Order: sequence, then structure tokens, then C-alpha cells
Amino acid sequence: MLFPWIPVLIGCGIGVWFSVPEEPGTESYVLASLALAGGVALALASDLARPLGLGVAALAAGWIAAGVRAHALDAPMLTFRYYGPVEGRIVEIDRSQSDALRLTLDRVVLREVAPDKTPARVRVSLQKDGGWLTPMPGQVVILTANLAAPDGPVEPGAFDFRRMAYFDQLGAVGYTRTPVLLLEEPAGGALPVDRLRRWLTQGMLARMDGQAGAFAAGAMTGDRSAITEDTVRALRDSSLAHLLAISGMNMAFLTGFVFALFRYGLALVPFVALRVNTKKVAAWVSLGVALFYLLLSGANVATERAFIMISVFLGAILLDRRALTLRSVAVAGMILLLAKPESLLDPGFQMSFAATIALIVGFAALDGSIYRQRLPRWLMPVFTLVLSSLIGGLSTAPYAAAHFNRFTDYGFLANVLTGPVMGAVVMPAGATAALLAPVGLEGLPLWVMEQGARWILFVAHWVAGLEGSVTAIPAPRPWVLPLFTLGAIWLILWRGRVQLVGALPVLAAFALWATADRPALLISGDGRLLGLVGPEGRALSAARGGGFAAENWLQNDGDLAAQEVAARRPGFEGPKGERWFDLAGLRAVSLSGKGAEAKLAEVCRSADLVILAAKAEAVPPGCRLIDQQTLAQTGPLALWQSGATLRFETTKGAHRLWSPPSREVDLPDLSVRQVALAGQ
Repeated sequence: MLFPWIPVLIGCGIGVWFSVPEEPGTESYVLASLALAGGVALALASDLARPLGLGVAALAAGWIAAGVRAHALDAPMLTFRYYGPVEGRIVEIDRSQSDALRLTLDRVVLREVAPDKTPARVRVSLQKDGGWLTPMPGQVVILTANLAAPDGPVEPGAFDFRRMAYFDQLGAVGYTRTPVLLLEEPAGGALPVDRLRRWLTQGMLARMDGQAGAFAAGAMTGDRSAITEDTVRALRDSSLAHLLAISGMNMAFLTGFVFALFRYGLALVPFVALRVNTKKVAAWVSLGVALFYLLLSGANVATERAFIMISVFLGAILLDRRALTLRSVAVAGMILLLAKPESLLDPGFQMSFAATIALIVGFAALDGSIYRQRLPRWLMPVFTLVLSSLIGGLSTAPYAAAHFNRFTDYGFLANVLTGPVMGAVVMPAGATAALLAPVGLEGLPLWVMEQGARWILFVAHWVAGLEGSVTAIPAPRPWVLPLFTLGAIWLILWRGRVQLVGALPVLAAFALWATADRPALLISGDGRLLGLVGPEGRALSAARGGGFAAENWLQNDGDLAAQEVAARRPGFEGPKGERWFDLAGLRAVSLSGKGAEAKLAEVCRSADLVILAAKAEAVPPGCRLIDQQTLAQTGPLALWQSGATLRFETTKGAHRLWSPPSREVDLPDLSVRQVALAGQ
């Protein structure tokens, strides 16, 4: 009863650590260590006080684990924009949202940058694919690139990309338009798993055509560098992107096939079947395959969770114990949270555990009733497929909606149509191809795998193209998802009437989500793009430029419109470099482009607020100005309307290990009454 609560409370300690605005000091870790020791001592001293002791210890352990992990990964981030030669070793190859090939480099060397100031890793997008180099992990390359530190949130309260980069030790991102030149071939023994993954991917792409081959390779090896943005979009909008995540489903399909192959294959050999426990032999082989697949796929959070779960499952078989329980989920959660506390904030972690817990609880609730007694045996596979798709979809929907601002209306249909193909065709064919490759007989299973992948992509594009396939969902405020999660966990873990108490935070979370409002005005970090709430949705000040911020603003509004469409909405007027708008009765203007600063004195005489996409050398008296110097300290800004007052919310309010340097700045007082009096 108590054990499943331990990872929950560890997660609460981690969540509190990430939510505080100031970096915790040494004294906080001393107090947490004392609380941990005291909690353990209390739990051991008294059975009555055990729940309290374990709870305190778990909370303290989460706080300590987060701090230790963050300080252990501390690495330099660029503090300036860099343009020049970049040398490094390729450790990862993928694609950006714009379909550009990206290289992640370690062992980085930057011209005239001291080693202790040089990022541990940088990521560079190749703007021009000239075919001058076929990148492979382990290659040492040199290129000329524009680099800068990873950006923070595009608006206050949004996802912090800089924090994610910090925990990946990614100290700079950028692009290059020049050739990537090879300096050294991979050293012998360097990055063997990464090179094997790339070698297998290229071998599969050589035998399978187009995006079907790219999908199959991505599902088997985790290398998605050949998958285009169009394919990713179709998989996302049909709720099939999880097929590429190499999480529980993929690993279960693969290890399940291997387990069945060895168990029943060995059972066909009487000499072996009569002398060894084929079930345990199959479990040992499947465990080895699962470990190899974990390493091959890159060991992301979802794959690690799946591996731990499968290890517990197979370990239970070896020990003749019951395998699939909430305790095994708790073990996986505890290991992951203590080893990688930042995974708590990862959408993959949240959705993976939500689906796994829901499936265990859902099927356990039906055990002995509908599931075993009322259905004929031939209908069981169909029933299991439909029910698992339904439970998995419903359990992950709130998290997908919160993180990705969309609900895939026909995702259930897409998963029902593709789940059997993924489990019975794609993954078994891939495993068979791997087994037959040493004797040169992999051609037929790869062809079968390709046909399965083609069907999945056909369904993905068809479902994504249906009218109303995606419903946009506004972003919730930061505390909505934790409130929902804790309420749902309470409903699952408690028994008796007190269980119903968990419904209150769940309902409160949905109520807060449904009534959440959005900022009246959003200002990008460079001041070049503004987003103003209008009668037709958020209007944007420019049809091009700042595309990443524009896309995220609109998605957080629950708006599927493109930037070009939003720029045509009513709200802004005037020429490209001088965009006027009204905000809560105030007259405001955005100045950008060449000659913007020269217009400052003139517009300040008639504008209540001026946003300047440049650094103002001289500010006219009485001018309420936000320029790039101000934005450098505040980050992207949000303006909220509350009665007769417009309230600023900054992005750089926190001072954490991953936060960029900042200082307090005085923002204009935009009280409507204050402005009106100033104009008299």
C-alpha cells in the first residue's frame, strides 16, 4: 500500500525543487539530508510512524537528487553570439522542425574561446545539404557556424528549452550554410553503439524505399534522421507518433516476439524441453535483447522506463513471481526519478507512466469478469487491442493536450488499425531480419517490414487528412497538470470512500484549465514580433520572422492557424516597420527594421507605449519604451489586462543554474489611469 507512494513523493520533492525561483543553497541540502536521515530513522523505529517517516524521506530524497544531478551536469553555455570555425566529434544526427539535418558535436573547439568557456556540446543545423559528407557518429568535423546559447521560454510560463538543453549539456545551438569538412574518421572503438545504430539504419534504408524505410529504421534503431517533417506531422496528427518513441509498446513487441520464439521454439525440441525450463531460458534471452535494444535506441526516458518494467517482468518470471503490478511501475519510477530527476518534466516520461499505470489498473479491474469469463477465446485478441488502445489514448490525452496543445480526434481509430500491424508484422519482421542477416537471408523479412510500415504511414496520412482530425487545446497554467496527476494517483492508490477525495483535484484541474485566460499582448525576446489578442484570435505583427515564437504562441492559445494567416487578422495597422495597435484603450506602436530608432522621438509624442526592436541610445523624456536592452534583461514579455491595469510578466524572473544572466529593470507603468493623466 505504501510502496507505490514513494516514487510519487520523490517526484513531488523534485517538482518543488524545479519550481522555486531562486537556486537552492547549501543549507537547503543540509536540511534535506537531515530530513532524509530522520525520516528513515522514524520509519524504522515505529510501525505507526512509518508512513510519515517514509513520506518525509521520499520528499527529501527527491530534492537532493534534483540538486545533485543539476550540479553534476553543470557545463558552460555561450554568453555571446559566435561566428567562426567549429570543430567537434559527431555524437548525434537528427532533423530539425524545418527538415534540416542537424549534427550534435562534443569535444568542441571554438576559435579564441577558452576551454573552460567552451560548451560541452553544440548542435548545428545544416542549411544547405550539399552532399559533401555522409555524417557518421564518431567523425571529427569542422565547419563555419553561427552559434548562440539555447533560448529560454517563448513566453512566461511556457516550456523552458534552455533548461532542457542544460540537462543535455547542450551549450550552444546554431546553423551553417558552408560545407561540413571531415578531419578524422571515427577512431577505433569510439561510440560503438552509435556507429552500429547508424550502420544498421543505412543498411535498412538501402533495402527499403522512401519514408516506409525511414519509419521502419526509426522504429527499430531510434535513428530518425531520414524521416521528413511531413511524415512526423502525419504521425503526430493521427496519434501514432508513439510508434517511433521506442517506448513500452515497441520494446514489448520485440521482447514478446523473442520470448515466444525461444520458449515455444525450444519446446518443439523434446531433448531440450524435458531437461530445461524453456520459459526461464526465454526470459534470459529476452532480457539480453531488451538491454541491447535499450542501448541501440539511444536510451531515452521512455525506453529506460520500458526496459526497467520489462526487467522487473522477466525477473519475476525467473523468480516465479507475479510480474505486472503497480509495484513494478513504482520500482521503475523510483529508479528513473533518482537517476534522472529532470525526466519528471519530460512529456515522454509523463505519458509513458500514465499509459502503463492506466493499462495495469484497467485490465486488473476487468480481471475475472468481462476479460476472462464473458468473452469467447477467439474474441480476446480483438478485445484486448481495442481496450488497450482506448485506455492508452484516454490516459495520455490530458498530457498530450497540455504539452502539445492538441487532441487527435481519430487517434483511437488510427491505433486500432495500426497496432496489430506494428506488433505482428513490423517488429517481428525486424527481429527476424536481424537474426537472418548474418547468413544473408534478411531480404524477405525486410520486405515484410516495409509493407507493414507502408500501411502504418498510409493510415497516418489518411487519418491526419480527415476533416477535424485535430482539435486545438489552449495551454494550461503551470499547476494544472500536477494537480490533475496527484488527484488521479490518489484515485488509483487509495481504497474505500476516501478514494473519492482524489476526484476533487482532478475536477479542479479541469476547471482551472477551462477558465484559464491568455496574455493580451506577447512580445518576442528581440522585440521584432508581437502577438495581440483580437476578435479573430491572436493577431501577429509580422507574417515572417520569429516563426518559432509565433508557432508556440498560437499553439498555446489553442489556435492551429499559420503565422501568415494570423498576420492578416485585425489588430495591427501601418507599414511593415511601424505597426500601430490599441491595447486596453492605450495607443501603442512596434518599431523595427532600418531607421526604427530614428522614428523614436516622433512616435513617442503620440504613443502610450513603444516597442523598439533595437537598442535605444537616447530615450525621449516621458516615453514609455521597451527596447532590446530591456528585453535582454526580461526575456519575452507578456502583458495581462486586469481591470484598468496592464500587468507585465517577465520570462527571466528565475535565477537558476540554467538561467541566463539578468538584472531587475523598471518596466513602464501602463495603468490606464496613469497614462490618461500623463496625456492631459
